[in-house]
Amino acid sequence: MAPSSVESANAPQVILEEKPGLTQADGTSLEDMEKQTRETSEARGGNIDPAAQSKLVRKLDLNMVPLMFCLYMLSYLDRSNVGNAKIAGLTKDLKFSKNGDDYTWLLTIFYISYIIFEWFALMWKVVPAHIWASCCVLGWGIIATLQSSTTSWSGIMALRFFLGMFEAGFGPGLPFYLSYFYLRHEVGLRIGIITAAGPLSTCFAGALAYGITSGHSNFANWRLLFLVEGLPTILIAGVVWFFFPDSPEKARFLNEDDKATARARGVRQVEHESDRVGRIVWSDIGAALLDAKNYITAMMYFSCNVSFSSLPVFLPTIINEMGFTAINAQGLSAPPYFISFIVVLATTHTADRTGQRGITICILSLIGAIGYILLAATSAVSTRYLGVYFATIGIYPAIINILPWVVNNQGSDTKRGAGIAILNLIGQCGPLLGTRIYPAIDGPHYRLGMWTCAAFLLFNGFLAIALRTLLVWENKKLDERYGIVGEDVSDGKGVEVDGPKFRYVL
Repeated sequence: MAPSSVESANAPQVILEEKPGLTQADGTSLEDMEKQTRETSEARGGNIDPAAQSKLVRKLDLNMVPLMFCLYMLSYLDRSNVGNAKIAGLTKDLKFSKNGDDYTWLLTIFYISYIIFEWFALMWKVVPAHIWASCCVLGWGIIATLQSSTTSWSGIMALRFFLGMFEAGFGPGLPFYLSYFYLRHEVGLRIGIITAAGPLSTCFAGALAYGITSGHSNFANWRLLFLVEGLPTILIAGVVWFFFPDSPEKARFLNEDDKATARARGVRQVEHESDRVGRIVWSDIGAALLDAKNYITAMMYFSCNVSFSSLPVFLPTIINEMGFTAINAQGLSAPPYFISFIVVLATTHTADRTGQRGITICILSLIGAIGYILLAATSAVSTRYLGVYFATIGIYPAIINILPWVVNNQGSDTKRGAGIAILNLIGQCGPLLGTRIYPAIDGPHYRLGMWTCAAFLLFNGFLAIALRTLLVWENKKLDERYGIVGEDVSDGKGVEVDGPKFRYVL
């Protein structure tokens, strides 16, 4: 610490030198006071040591992302394995209707409850995450497992309704929850990694279903499928209770220096140090409800969900009706999803680095549309199977890139939660259509469903470019009002919250 001086008009300068171990009356050393002052200054100004920030992000990645990846994989597996169960004998044993209506309603009822309980996304703002997440995980794990014991169509319909309720409390809120820990240029890749578990779980479901249904168990293959894929979810609920952090401040794997860095990063998002869990700002909910951009992304989500919801539950049947046996259809449905998993990681990372989500989504939508056009317009098995690859490569990365785009462009925590709720409330109506465009009488080519999905993906690409154009215009308005924000925003304060430094991600 530099020496301090005391001067008077007629007196010589007096130098007070700092002595080692000098303390204040309360026992606090000057060194500790200096450290506290520096940390407070850094937190308020957002001036973060890059090395400390990198260390924090690595810890978050290692301790949070793998667990959430596993949870999302189990979530998607438990909702979509009904497609594999169908060709493993579910519809025959439970005496579903021949025209396919009973199976269609089995898919639809899940999304009806999913939509009704979309407001659960805001509970991540109100209830500590480890409590909320573990209750949701335990709930859907029990329901998913109980599907193996059902003996009637009405029984499994009731279970699918409650499965949708519990899953609505988990998956839709994850992007919002991640925004407590990651900055806007970081969150896209993490959302991509976690939600890429969706296509990977479908790939895994195909391989697992192949292994189960190729055996000769005395227990019905579809019952064994529900049992094997439901039990792990129940077991992992306890892990969630003990290891899911409520916030950076309460994360057991972070030391005090890491938490100080996390507080400094939080200032970029909320502009002041505060507890970000436990309070909803109702005026921000009103602003989110009146923001047209939220409805554009919601319509994009709706358009993608028409395909996203129907592909995993109908693909085994589609491949089966290309002429492959039921067992081979289970195995052949896996490779396209693995390729899609790789593309999800690549595109979310690229969009984070370049800040160009709109263009990324548009390109992916066009690729998916080409796949569905191939499936709709041709009859050759090889060409149609190639179309499956294009469809999965397009639809999964496209819909996953929408999620960080919504989180990126909200100016407060409450707005992020409300934006996610609006996105899902409207967007999850897409599956109500998507699960009903493949009637059994339309097999084996299901052209109605294929053309419908192609049209919605083209519409999604148009909406992505339209929204990007709107965001460019709004950024220009903000520049005119506050001045141009340069690339150097090292002070960081308020960069991700409504105000002079906030700009929309394109």
